[in-house]
Amino acid sequence: MRRLERILTEIAVSLVFIIAAMLLFGVYEKKTEEKPVKETVTKREKNQEMRGVWVASVENLDYPAAPTASAKELRAQADAVLEGADKNGFNAVFLQVRPCSDALYSSEIYPWSRYLTGQQGTAPDSDFDPLAYWVKEAHKRGIELHAWINPYRIAKGQEEWEKLAADSPARQHPDWVVQYGEGYYFNPALPEVRKLVMDGVMEIIENYKVDGIHLDDYFYPGADFNDGDSYASYGAEFSDIGEFRRNNVNLLVKGLDEAIHRADPKLEFGISPSGIWASSTMHPEGSATTSGFSSYFSLYADSRTWVREGWVDYIAPQLYWEIGHEKADFSALLDWWSGVALEAKEKEVSLYVGLADYKTVEAGEDGNNPWYGGGELQRQMEACSANEAVGGTIHFRYGLIENCPAIKQVLEETYLAK
Repeated sequence: MRRLERILTEIAVSLVFIIAAMLLFGVYEKKTEEKPVKETVTKREKNQEMRGVWVASVENLDYPAAPTASAKELRAQADAVLEGADKNGFNAVFLQVRPCSDALYSSEIYPWSRYLTGQQGTAPDSDFDPLAYWVKEAHKRGIELHAWINPYRIAKGQEEWEKLAADSPARQHPDWVVQYGEGYYFNPALPEVRKLVMDGVMEIIENYKVDGIHLDDYFYPGADFNDGDSYASYGAEFSDIGEFRRNNVNLLVKGLDEAIHRADPKLEFGISPSGIWASSTMHPEGSATTSGFSSYFSLYADSRTWVREGWVDYIAPQLYWEIGHEKADFSALLDWWSGVALEAKEKEVSLYVGLADYKTVEAGEDGNNPWYGGGELQRQMEACSANEAVGGTIHFRYGLIENCPAIKQVLEETYLAK
């Protein structure tokens, strides 16, 4: 009888331990499941405005400082730029990853850039991929990384043209190429060229976690572009070659918008056109300026239509003139672009203003220059901040900003003091 009692007691004690263990394990599991997952909050989410900076690779303006295949050096320079961007209060970097129909990333469509390693088609050592590294390191700092491309430019001169890699799309399809002045460009009229550009963008989106795709202000390089044969082949429905050219650019912009957002609705797609769509002296709906140069007539880029149609998520016109400029007053241009953005408010296209920080550097010690000492930059940033239609600013360009105490002081007072 005592033996039976002892056995029952041992079983009861064992059950108590088992139940206790199950309860403890269950509680632990519950706590683990309920533990909140920490999400990365970007600086831009905190700032609630675009505070961007362009980082140019063409002609080694910003990155890399000189061509090199050294993965160690390319990493170090990327780190330095991103650290500087972070300290200056920027929340987005616009990195030029395709300056001349080439790539600062591993591509099956475009050859490695000559500005990266010194010879087009030559990769960095150690299988280093600059864009992958920039994305990772930017996100680590809470900074967005937007891939900036030039859609049509192939080479800036004869030397670059002669040194194109054998697998360059321009080498493979010389019939897509038009020489203009000293430069070489893909012909915007050709459906094959539009597909090439779009395929290149999709390659970036599919392989890199970029926050956006960005186009600069280069479209048709000039009015005497040699595309008469293309106009004869494709332009029958257009009253003049200007309308034909603008439509070709529109087809690319609309096509990119659809392809990008089909792949990822959250990606930002935007363009930074020349700041003057058209002066009122040239077009009745133009800005209160008198400049004869415009995106509409000179580059055949109808940037206002992109906003009105909602083909971009943002427009970032380069307003590179001072307040009170005789032919292109910054205030008049800001008012005009604000009006365009507000008129198309239902399209939810953001307006970011491109600012000419570089002119502060060019002013040097000339106290009579309005850009001297960062004064004009400060006034323009205040004007943008006070304008309800403006969602932020983008500054040109990093290398000059980092080496100019006056600009850094303005950024500190504007971005870091808030």
